Amino acid sequence: MELLSFAPAVERLATALAARGERIATAESCTGGLIAAACTARAGSSDWFERGFVTYSNEAKTEILGVDASLIAAHGAVSEEVARAMVAGALAHSRATLAAAVTGIAGPGGAVPGKPVGTVWLAWGRAGAVQAERLQLPGDRDAVRGATVAMALLRLAESAEGP
Repeated sequence: MELLSFAPAVERLATALAARGERIATAESCTGGLIAAACTARAGSSDWFERGFVTYSNEAKTEILGVDASLIAAHGAVSEEVARAMVAGALAHSRATLAAAVTGIAGPGGAVPGKPVGTVWLAWGRAGAVQAERLQLPGDRDAVRGATVAMALLRLAESAEGP
């Protein structure tokens, strides 16, 4: 996966954020920092990219983002509830006004009943207005991770452009 392939989506996001004077944060599990890397590959991203959290383990989600361990125990790390809590944590632990979070199963292992490889929960939004969607992405690990980055950038741009 080539970071430059995300350049058009990052440019759209950067333009929307600059117009509003907003900054973003990312909270990533299955993508391991690729969303942040795609954003910061663009020169000038320090004007709108505040910080990224890579919280690959459940403990990191709890310790760094403040995701309640009981939430993870009840719903699993790959869940809407955890993705939403990751966004809330990213906003609470940064100066960003908009955040995105991803948690999923990129494969080739890790599938559990009801959550096959390619299952990703994406959440994005502002404090008090977080949206989430379940993605079921085809392909190998690189394809799942790449599609997750692309979708996260799209949702962030749409949110930054919206009302």
